[in-house]
Amino acid sequence: MNHSPRLRTVLSCSLLVASLGAGAAACGSKGHPLSARPYDAADQVGFNRTAGDRPLDPDRPLEVTARGKDGRITDVTAVDTHGRRLAGELSADGDRWHSTVPLAAGVRYTVTVGTENADGSPGQRTLSFDTTPAKKVLKVEFGPEKGTYGVGQPVTAELSEPVTDKAARAVIERSLSVRSVPSVEGAWYWVDDKKLHYRPKEYWPAHSTVTVRSGLEGIKVADGLYGAATAPLDLKIGDRVEVVTDASSHQLTFRRNGEVINTIPVTTGKPGFSTRNGYKVVLGKQYYVRMRGDSIGISQGSSEYYNLPVYYATRVTWSGEYVHAAPWSVGSQGYENVSHGCTGMSTGNAAWFYENIREGDIVRVVNSYGDDMDPFGNGFGDWNVSWKKWREGSALLAGTQDGRTPGDVNRLRPAI
Repeated sequence: MNHSPRLRTVLSCSLLVASLGAGAAACGSKGHPLSARPYDAADQVGFNRTAGDRPLDPDRPLEVTARGKDGRITDVTAVDTHGRRLAGELSADGDRWHSTVPLAAGVRYTVTVGTENADGSPGQRTLSFDTTPAKKVLKVEFGPEKGTYGVGQPVTAELSEPVTDKAARAVIERSLSVRSVPSVEGAWYWVDDKKLHYRPKEYWPAHSTVTVRSGLEGIKVADGLYGAATAPLDLKIGDRVEVVTDASSHQLTFRRNGEVINTIPVTTGKPGFSTRNGYKVVLGKQYYVRMRGDSIGISQGSSEYYNLPVYYATRVTWSGEYVHAAPWSVGSQGYENVSHGCTGMSTGNAAWFYENIREGDIVRVVNSYGDDMDPFGNGFGDWNVSWKKWREGSALLAGTQDGRTPGDVNRLRPAI
């Protein structure tokens, strides 16, 4: 029986291991090809790229080929400036490797090629080259601003250009990372062509930290469009504060970390101005606000018109719904609904509420005759969307059970 040179070498070393025990070290240091320092494989490997001062087109795939018949390629690692590995495919006989995703723009790649000659000895060749910067970039801006928020606060991503293609949206989602400590399940939702929201399946854990990062810089999103660098975002989450206003019983219940710490008599929207039902997220607080009827479509000639100084105002919609001090309706608070849609309470209770609520906390209204809170467009109504429907708003998770799609295979995964 005839053995190839490589097989004879391996067999001879194996026999020495069996017969000499510790003496096998001599075979490993001198005769075993895998123990040798890699030889310079410059003559064995060819690239379709060349090193030099001139940046190269990122739209052109990277190819590595084996020269001659005495060796083959065993592996290829291509890493860019940001530590991201370029996905690729090696042929079965080891004579060719090619990238399977677009190269990043405006980065330097370092390519390390491992080879093996006919005797099984390892070789290596390294090449570095730059790619041309993108002419058109997609910018991403994260929100909210750095700070401490309530457990209901969504993360937002605003794009500088509209993105409608599902594949392009998937590239963006893969490149945007939201992580919390402790870890929770979450997903992005495409609100429109330029805006994404991210939320957990349930609320953020109390006292957790949230880090938001983008690995989109230089990544090809669509033809002629590449990602730009994005400032990272770090958030802290405070206590779990949940407020429920029952419009039928005219009572507001304030819970912190699962414990009821206050119950406040309130008034909500009267017929024709009923307060919206559903989950709302606190958008901000203002000690003083001038509220006018024309801001919600009430003309100055109407008997419903108002122009009032309002204090301790906690905003829950962009259209002007607040929880605030309403000393003029104290006699109705706890008994009937007389407001134009806001939740009113005494000045003392409003001051307490103002001091104990923060942006991102949950304020929910139940048993009102009003419409349901919009999920998007009038504040953060994200929690009115079921988790199943929320997943359908993701380019990656829609139509999946475990969050994985065929497109997740052989993709460029940013190291973020």
